[in-house]
Amino acid sequence: MTADGPVLRVFEVRTKPNCADKLLENFATTSAQVVSGEPGNRGYFFGRCVESDGDVVIFVSVWQNLAAVQERFGDDWQVSYMPDGYDDLIETCSVRHFDLAGAWHVEGMEAFRNAIGTAE
Repeated sequence: MTADGPVLRVFEVRTKPNCADKLLENFATTSAQVVSGEPGNRGYFFGRCVESDGDVVIFVSVWQNLAAVQERFGDDWQVSYMPDGYDDLIETCSVRHFDLAGAWHVEGMEAFRNAIGTAE
């Protein structure tokens, strides 16, 4: 599989009861440290699902291309990366990757593309 990118790495979680707030705190620190400053990483965002009971959260990292994801996460790039202590907060989780190659629109697109390194 190849993807010219940009690529979104989407980590989706159903937390254990009453653990969503703590996991979101961890996303802001621990998960951010996992991706920040890594070659090919162009940023991240995270949040809580508004259509659930509040126990579904995501951490999304933006990568220049699939090769950058594979370089950061190695042979297990298709497996959820679980920092220490996350197992205590998570009921179920998954990780998926999406190739956005030209099939997306964001207001202020040119500034966004410049920020993630894909300006034409």
